[in-house]
Amino acid sequence: MGCKWVFTVKYKADGTVERYKDRLVAKRFTQTYGIDYTEAFAPIAKLNTIRVLLSLAANLAWPLHQFDIKNVFLNGELE
Repeated sequence: MGCKWVFTVKYKADGTVERYKDRLVAKRFTQTYGIDYTEAFAPIAKLNTIRVLLSLAANLAWPLHQFDIKNVFLNGELE
C-alpha cells in the first residue's frame, strides 16, 4: 500500500497565513482485489446519526466535547 503527503494552509479571518499543516496518509485505493479486499473499511458515522445525536444533545442539554485521535494505524502492519 502506498502513501502520500497532504499539505494544508490554515488562514486567519483577515486572510493572512496562520500555519502550515502536513500529514502522511495511506493510499488505500492501491489494494489488490481478492487480497483482504472486503476487510478494508473506514469507521465513519452516517450524517443522519450525527444529526440525531446533536438534536438530542440540544434538547436534553447534554455537554458536548470535541476531540481528534492522532494515532491512526497504531497497530497496523508495516511492509
